[in-house]
Amino acid sequence: MHPPHDDSHDQVLPAPVAQRLNRATHSVLVDPQALQDVRERFDTEQAHILGHYLTQAQSPNTLRAYRTDWSHFTTWCLAEHRQSLPAEAVDVAVYLAACAHTRTTTGTWALATSTLQRRAAAIAAVHAAHGLPSPTRTDVVRTTLRGIRRTRRTRPQRKNPLLLTTLEHLLTQRPDDGWPGGVARRRDALLLLTGFAGALRRSELAALDLADVDLRTDPTTGHPTLTIELGATKTDQEGQRGHQIALPRGRHPHTCCLCAYTDWTHLLAHHHTHGHHSLRTHLQHTTPTPPPTHHHCHTLLTHPPQLPPSAPLLPTVDRHGRIGTRPMSGRAVTELVKRYAARAGLDPADFGGHSLRAGFATQAALGGAGDREIMRQGRWTNPRTVHDYIRTADPLDDNAVTRLGL
Repeated sequence: MHPPHDDSHDQVLPAPVAQRLNRATHSVLVDPQALQDVRERFDTEQAHILGHYLTQAQSPNTLRAYRTDWSHFTTWCLAEHRQSLPAEAVDVAVYLAACAHTRTTTGTWALATSTLQRRAAAIAAVHAAHGLPSPTRTDVVRTTLRGIRRTRRTRPQRKNPLLLTTLEHLLTQRPDDGWPGGVARRRDALLLLTGFAGALRRSELAALDLADVDLRTDPTTGHPTLTIELGATKTDQEGQRGHQIALPRGRHPHTCCLCAYTDWTHLLAHHHTHGHHSLRTHLQHTTPTPPPTHHHCHTLLTHPPQLPPSAPLLPTVDRHGRIGTRPMSGRAVTELVKRYAARAGLDPADFGGHSLRAGFATQAALGGAGDREIMRQGRWTNPRTVHDYIRTADPLDDNAVTRLGL
């Protein structure tokens, strides 16, 4: 038996698999036969409404991953002359074992343990959507996954945190001011600083609209402050908790989220009011200036930018300086961090979108922040997660080894 070929992004699906997916709904977690039964009992509009809400039960990222996993499993079943729905428990176990045994040309595991567990979850979810018992709940599948985890015996590989000094270095690698680099220069500064100070996930950054950002005045200092309202997040997919992130004025202008927000939104307002060509002329006459020595975010209070609330905070920007109407994707956030890491002479493989969030926790721990403070801004609910970051920041902190008298 040949191990399954795993090339999820470029994989060409066999015709039977492609036809089966095309006949189905956009979500592999919706039973098309069940919807057909609804259409026979109710009108088309009611069936369509039901299908809409069924597809919204999972996040787009989860559905996309499950669809890829399910198509891979279906392809394997066709190649091995097995039945994918309902699937035999032994077939699922053999499939997972074959995936786990696959290696790259360099000898490393082709798939992480977490990916294999997600594939098992996808198989279970599709069976549940069709009213079938899940083969992944059987002893043979559970024991196979346990054996895979024990064989690997490796901690999840985490991206390096972006500490403040590294973040400042990345900011110096932005494009020069002027045209067309001045557009990406301003947007990327806001992305890096907001992702770091707000401990935001890449998906949360990408999903922000201008309406999510509220400008307030700090009653103790009189300085402007930004609050960000997060909708649905990874740990709150129904948006019930209403997480709020506070971004105060920074200590230094070049690392101040408020100043970066000022620069970016004023540029967006110019683009919204006068158009692309006027913005191009404006930036062409902008001369490079040294790093600012004074804050200019106070202008937000006197001259707040007038922008459509529904517009994305971080839209796409092409290499010609054109500002798009769509928001950046989470993957684009990761690629941006990697790109700046490479420009700074760092290994881009060590960094990603999560490096901003991890950098917040690590830098805050180095600065003396307590667990509760870090968990509040980062919306962590498990102290053990924060403790991992603290140990990374200073392994000797609160450690009895320093009291041994050696």
